[in-house]
Amino acid sequence: MLRYFPAALERLTEEFAKLPGIGGKTAQRLAFHVLSLPQEEAEAFAQAILEAKRTVHTCPVCQNLTDGELCAICDDERRDHSVICVVAEPRDVIAMERAREYDGVYHVLHGVISPLNHVGPDDIRIRELLARVAQGNVREVIMATNPDTEGEATAMYLSRLLRPMEVKVTRLAYGIPVGSQLEYADEVTLLRALEGRREI
Repeated sequence: MLRYFPAALERLTEEFAKLPGIGGKTAQRLAFHVLSLPQEEAEAFAQAILEAKRTVHTCPVCQNLTDGELCAICDDERRDHSVICVVAEPRDVIAMERAREYDGVYHVLHGVISPLNHVGPDDIRIRELLARVAQGNVREVIMATNPDTEGEATAMYLSRLLRPMEVKVTRLAYGIPVGSQLEYADEVTLLRALEGRREI
């Protein structure tokens, strides 16, 4: 079989193609870009990957990513440690923090229950959440998983587990996005908007 590119370049392309959301053409573009970098920049790029892999780990309390003993949020005494916001992925913490409205702490599940993808309750960080709540210092757990089938199923499963622990379990209200029009909203979004309505 005729090979168009050197083996090392093809291998680099294959590695980029393994990244989520990266197709063959984009992987090839990234590989060519890396090859075009000056030697120092290419080495700095490779070093950044290795250093992140070596130093970044999960926070033993909330399971968010950190390079310290605890993550910055768990380590912050000004945060309300009696309120835990449960999210599916570390990037969801960033989204919540951007709003600058939440002053509690988080728990990162690192996934959601998804039988189709062979992800069960034991495959995500549920045990760690239950252990935190069992310590007795938590008054509210906010479910902030995505409003899709897996996110809803995960939130319902967790609420059933937490109910006997005498902790308030709430769900983020979902509704009509700002700037959109009612006629384009689907039934589930409208139902969520109605359920999450509040007095003005």
